Amino acid sequence: MCMVIFAPLFAIFAFATCGGYSGQLQVNMDCLNKTDSNFSITINFAYPFRLYQVYFDAPMCEGKRRERLFLDGDFSSSAELFVTTAVFAFIYSLLATVVYIFYQNKYRENNRGPVVDFIVTMVFSFTWLVSSSAWAKGLVDLKEETDPEKVLQLISACKIRAKCRPVQEPVWSGLNISVVFGFFNFILWAGNIWFARKETGWQHSGYHRYPARSASEKQSSRFSRQPYSQSSFEEHPSFDQSTGGFITQHAVLGQQSSYNQVGSCVSSGPINFAGQI
Repeated sequence: MCMVIFAPLFAIFAFATCGGYSGQLQVNMDCLNKTDSNFSITINFAYPFRLYQVYFDAPMCEGKRRERLFLDGDFSSSAELFVTTAVFAFIYSLLATVVYIFYQNKYRENNRGPVVDFIVTMVFSFTWLVSSSAWAKGLVDLKEETDPEKVLQLISACKIRAKCRPVQEPVWSGLNISVVFGFFNFILWAGNIWFARKETGWQHSGYHRYPARSASEKQSSRFSRQPYSQSSFEEHPSFDQSTGGFITQHAVLGQQSSYNQVGSCVSSGPINFAGQI
């Protein structure tokens, strides 16, 4: 249930904070010749953070000449992997929620649904770990490349003919939150692996391999294993001189019961019946 509730929510926060980010930095220049001063340069960048495509025009403090400069770095691979993982995780979470609620019988038919869910959960757990780690490293490098102090080093006039200073730094709170939600998603999906495996029933397969036998089956098998021989059921006729009659004794499975010729049965010891006229 926690997976159904939090997985789509965490995925939304992850790709919204990363994919919807746009940053801005600003620097200021004052040329030493005092003819041109108080130049403000604003640089904007956004997802997917291909900084090598971001450029700005900086004055050269030589009349009205300007130079076009580009930032360094390309962090689109890690950012796009992170956002793609979040989007697919969000879509799968919604589909899984619909299946859990409305198609529970189809989900458990032939155990295919739980097995697929278990495999997909493992894949997303691994993907969240990889993408979150890569994006965390990419964010560190992105912060370094967009540091205003480093941007000022790209402007040639700041080295000789101008005084330059940073004015505004990018706000990184949104991207920091995206990394946090990325690792939250990994913990959520990795923790769901145990529950997904439990749904498959694999942990109980060993117990059902040899079904338990009932008490009646055990009792019947115990009697069937006892040996049978002719000596286990024998008749032992004997003549009783006092009565003048024959007594037939039957020994069945080690127990004796006595019968007379008339066919009467007694529970213990031979009983003699004298012939009466």
